[in-house]
Amino acid sequence: MNWNNRLALFGLFAMLVLGSCREDDPIITTPVVPTVSIAAAFGDKIDLENMANYANQSVPNYINRDNTAGNVITDAGATLGRVLFYDKQLSVNNTVSCATCHQQNLAFSDAAIASTGVNGTTGRHSMRLVNARFAQEVRFFWDERAADLETQTTQPIQDHAEMGFSGQNGAPGLTDLITKLEALDYYQDLFTFVYGDPDITEDRMQRALSQFIRSIQSFDSQYDVGRAQVGNDGQDFPNFTAEENAGKQLFLAPPNLDANGRRTGLGLGCAGCHRPPAFDIDPNSHNNGIVRVIGSPVLTDLTNTRSPTLRDLFGPDGTLNTPLMHTGEFSTLRRALDHYNNITAVNVTLDARLRRGPNGQQLNMTPAEFAAVEAFLKTLTGTAVYTDTRWGDPFE
Repeated sequence: MNWNNRLALFGLFAMLVLGSCREDDPIITTPVVPTVSIAAAFGDKIDLENMANYANQSVPNYINRDNTAGNVITDAGATLGRVLFYDKQLSVNNTVSCATCHQQNLAFSDAAIASTGVNGTTGRHSMRLVNARFAQEVRFFWDERAADLETQTTQPIQDHAEMGFSGQNGAPGLTDLITKLEALDYYQDLFTFVYGDPDITEDRMQRALSQFIRSIQSFDSQYDVGRAQVGNDGQDFPNFTAEENAGKQLFLAPPNLDANGRRTGLGLGCAGCHRPPAFDIDPNSHNNGIVRVIGSPVLTDLTNTRSPTLRDLFGPDGTLNTPLMHTGEFSTLRRALDHYNNITAVNVTLDARLRRGPNGQQLNMTPAEFAAVEAFLKTLTGTAVYTDTRWGDPFE
């Protein structure tokens, strides 16, 4: 299809494609033909006449959670979001992008306990972004301080330590960033292509970034192959080993704690908070007993109640992608499981599912149970998310 025909077709369907635009944004009926700035900046990494498929990816029929709300993913919007996500121009000294702390080869997280920004390090470990869309919990950050993903996306940009456009103590603010981006030809063309005019606003940046992040999905794991062959998670998966199926049952079944917090049943209760098949965090979850603060032996933090999906804890080679918890204090899954196996420090915000009265849970896991749960969690790892170019760096 030539460009003129594409323009006409775009005009017919603009209302549908851009239905997520807010009332203060114009509805595009005729997109502006992109100029050579896109080719000059990205070569063949971005082709606006043949955009990558972000909007119509296949999602398994057993996945029914979606926090997209009023910001529907479009190929054009996610393409702009991809550029913003990888562009170091979004930091005050052009050294840090969103992708600096959320790296594709690590399921969009960071190997460091605390990520390095332009003026220091992050206060918490960088959360994995895989399947961020497929969670019932709509709030973001470990402490849920962002009301939605859209709000979350520009907070690191305006954080003084992370990307630096804080407006604090003489530092440039978000209006300075917008002025900076307006001077870049490729943003003039990309914003015009997506929104109908070159105006750059925080709202437009937020919606494009959110569309890209929500497009990052992982449903090609061993678990997904098995789940497609059975009616529910409780059935043995035909493609699992006996150990993997045993680990799945331990994960799913509740622990039945007695009055002292000791396990009396066969299960471990993991699914009570990390709910399959999305393995997202239950919105009603409270603190998990990890209350430390990165870099401090004395401070405590009781505000952390969110977590990323448990999918892609491990990379395709079987190694842990990143340290675990908001403190990044567990370098192995076994250490994280040890924490849940024996919770001795009970705080006032500890989730009720992890205690009985004043006592933390005592699961008394056997070596075989530890091994089975780890074997099961490794089945949640996909492959394409680590290499698919649509989620890769367009500046490389």
